[in-house]
Amino acid sequence: MTVPAEPFATLAEWLPDPSSGDTPVMTLSTIGLDGYPAARTVLLSRFDGRRLHFHTDADSRKVAELTATPRATVTLLWPEAARQLVVTGDVTRVSGAEARTAYRDRSRYLQVLAWLNDHDLAALGADERRTRWADFEREHAGLPLEPPPGWAGFAIDPVRVSSWRGATDAPSNRVVHERRADGGWSVTSRAG
Repeated sequence: MTVPAEPFATLAEWLPDPSSGDTPVMTLSTIGLDGYPAARTVLLSRFDGRRLHFHTDADSRKVAELTATPRATVTLLWPEAARQLVVTGDVTRVSGAEARTAYRDRSRYLQVLAWLNDHDLAALGADERRTRWADFEREHAGLPLEPPPGWAGFAIDPVRVSSWRGATDAPSNRVVHERRADGGWSVTSRAG
């Protein structure tokens, strides 16, 4: 197996084409405001050939953490293919236009979720949450939705990419690309 000199070819090969409708989930790990790691699952909105994008509510805990320390790690796992990607990097907010495009590309369910999924709704019982959801859908039936005011997008610019491949007939393999000070990449193979 030939190891590419930079990690973007592996990312492009392993991440699905957005037009496929396959939206991968990834574990987003940040540095919590209390100093402890914090992790949660988010959707990968897109890979633009260099950066991984995700979108969320600007009032969320993860946005507060990324504002304080704009660095994160995302982990994507494909157990059936025995593959894992771990991408660590610097995080920047994307433009409003890019965030609106990502919102329009989401399913109707995820668009409504962006409008309704807040702390107030979460505190209600299941029946009341369903009623509020149905009321919102009825009020907006047949109408395209625009992003809610707090809709925000972020991109991770990788500084380290670890790609792991498992095997049933050989040892697993981990390749780590780390960005050098000159902008190039060092590549090391490690035990799986």
